[in-house]
Amino acid sequence: MASPSFLEKSHAVCIPYPAQGHINPMLKLAKFLYHKGFHITFVNSEYNHRRLLKSRGPDSLDGLSSFRFETIPDGLPPTDTDATQDIPSLCFSTKNACLPHFKNVLSKLNDTPSSVPPVSCIISDGVMSFTLDAAQELGIPEVLFWTTSACGFLAYLHYHQLIKKGYTPLKDESSLTNGYLDTVIDWIPGTKDIRLKDIPSFVRTTNPEDIMLNFLVSETERAQKASAIILNTFDALEHDVLAAFPSLIPPVYSVGSLQLLLNNIKDNDLKLIGSNLWKEETGCLEWLDSKEPNSVVYVNFGCITVMTSAQLGEFAWGLANSEKTFLWVIRPDLVDGNTAALPPEFVSMTRERGLLPSWCPQEQVLNHPSIGGFLTHSGWNSTLESICGGVPMICWPFFAEQQTNCKYTCNEWGIGMEINSDVKRNEVESLVIELMDGDKGKAMKKKAMEWKRIAEEAVSTKGSSYQNLDNMIKQVLLSFKD
Repeated sequence: MASPSFLEKSHAVCIPYPAQGHINPMLKLAKFLYHKGFHITFVNSEYNHRRLLKSRGPDSLDGLSSFRFETIPDGLPPTDTDATQDIPSLCFSTKNACLPHFKNVLSKLNDTPSSVPPVSCIISDGVMSFTLDAAQELGIPEVLFWTTSACGFLAYLHYHQLIKKGYTPLKDESSLTNGYLDTVIDWIPGTKDIRLKDIPSFVRTTNPEDIMLNFLVSETERAQKASAIILNTFDALEHDVLAAFPSLIPPVYSVGSLQLLLNNIKDNDLKLIGSNLWKEETGCLEWLDSKEPNSVVYVNFGCITVMTSAQLGEFAWGLANSEKTFLWVIRPDLVDGNTAALPPEFVSMTRERGLLPSWCPQEQVLNHPSIGGFLTHSGWNSTLESICGGVPMICWPFFAEQQTNCKYTCNEWGIGMEINSDVKRNEVESLVIELMDGDKGKAMKKKAMEWKRIAEEAVSTKGSSYQNLDNMIKQVLLSFKD
């Protein structure tokens, strides 16, 4: 028989969108809630559960007594491929196939009061809003965790108006190259000098039935039904944007950086629970130990970005010609349709000053003193981790709100330089040299260190992010208990 105190314990069910960049921040949030006394059930897709066991070991998801893992199918055909799934297909399948399976998990949890307390709240990824239906049936609060930047989320919220005003879908393919994307969108509150090319990239379609365009419109509309929305950012970084969220959506809480919040928690058990879907090659940290401070360029294009073999070659020879030491993460699926293979001459030429792991513990890398700059795809996790490490960036955005993050990184926060989407080795070479040695690079490094200090202040017990998260827990997640 469960004790009364156990049954009264708050029980949060956390479900991320099934991709690496969404699982990581959701797991951080779940760990913080566990630290605050919540019982946690973390729901992964069956596909990613298998990948986690493969990368971290067969016992890695056994969890703790009050931190458990469950799985649901994602609706896609079974596969043993160790790679990120096709995003449009995954969005379509999660939206249309996952709700019954999620409800089954909730029923199972609520039917076993001797082993777990009743589910009292749901925290779902912002693009897994089908879970709102389950929360409504149970009469419990649900928080949507949009793992984007605030500026990216604000842009998504205006997709329906971009359609209504005729900016998207594009009239034809020529709009991609004739300057149309330079059109300034001057009516989104809280922003300035935003061009259509700075809006998350799913507007770059000629198809009115485009899966991603319509999916984001639907998900942002459904966000209005949530009890609250949380964002992994901090007030000082995106103040104007956060102040501009329309009153028709639920309260928005900025609670980042979740990484820094967790760094303030001394709990070795929580550190054992990881989320990397690829096996980390931790030897890169020992390699970095042998390098001078601020001497290494870190290169990582995240878990979804793909490029052509030609683009891979341009990046390679640009790095080689810069003559800088580099740590470059090369995922096996980095090249579209092929295994990523670097030119043998490049590997031979750079053997003494380059390291090429297939995956690495990025947060530790970006906080290593030898890292002087980051060549990134401008995903929000990578951008925020770079800010928290005080590391300036070269930005090569690939898709989604990475273009928005790039714009803010370079033009608003003063810590980045953008590289042309049509990447050429000469530009890579010159930007890397400027980043590591140039006056602009030095100014960006100074600014990045200022943002790092402000980010650390935000997660102190009196800081805005800590207070916002504490308020969200009391005002929203615990409201079912009142």
